[in-house]
Amino acid sequence: MTMQSPPGEPVPDARLTAPLEPPATGTITVAVVLSPHAELVDFAGPWGVFEYARLDDGRTPFTLTTVAATTDPVPISGGMVVVPGHAVETVPAPDIVVVPALDTGKLAPEVLDWLRRVHQNTAVTMSVCNGSFVLGQAGLLDGRTATAHHSAYQALQAMFPALTVVPGVRYVEDGRLATAGGLTSGTDLALRIVERYFGRAVAQRTATYLEYQGTGWMHPDSNAEFTEPAAVNPEQPVCPVCQMPVSPDTPITLEMDGRTWHFCGDWCQEQFRAAPQRFAIAEGS
Repeated sequence: MTMQSPPGEPVPDARLTAPLEPPATGTITVAVVLSPHAELVDFAGPWGVFEYARLDDGRTPFTLTTVAATTDPVPISGGMVVVPGHAVETVPAPDIVVVPALDTGKLAPEVLDWLRRVHQNTAVTMSVCNGSFVLGQAGLLDGRTATAHHSAYQALQAMFPALTVVPGVRYVEDGRLATAGGLTSGTDLALRIVERYFGRAVAQRTATYLEYQGTGWMHPDSNAEFTEPAAVNPEQPVCPVCQMPVSPDTPITLEMDGRTWHFCGDWCQEQFRAAPQRFAIAEGS
């Protein structure tokens, strides 16, 4: 679970409170999961942290690769196409797995099988943003605490009721699982992992080299503004699944129990239609 600290004070050095031990030989292997519509920011931030981390003697402690169902090119967010370094059958056993937000409807079953299998031996299996939905789909979050992008707290809780969602944090650690909040929160979680292995000085040096001025890796509660749901404006419909504002003119609606529900997209509408009782926030309430 994410540590608490006095307001304004950083959490203690993770090397002292939640240490990770590097392998006896070789480097720490990081595998980034790719699948259609993977969010670039979610994995580019952690990739940069692990790439540019340096020890006192100048050594690079992390080795990075990408993994997908196959090595066929994968279209990711913004129109970029990435060729995975490995398929799940050939990727070396990872010490760290990074799971970004992606289209869970297009996620190959063999990727979920791989996640379940390798998680048994990873030091950290981490998600970023709505990558926590992937961990949930793999069955890794039952009985755990986790977080996601602030727009997805309710949907994550509704879809995985055996999970406890923690709002308003940059990351949550629960055993060998770690979940980051939205987008840039993944950079903070990656710096936190560097700190868990090598201490605050190495993590700070990495952040400084990257000219990264965020301090969420030392202040996980700095997402506190997202702790409470946004106030509802009766004139502004809100998607009952992700709580994002929706145009009142959207054609994506559903009539149920004498109420018109507005949705930001087809995916949210499908989730609501499948189990409306899971989504407790009524539009306009």
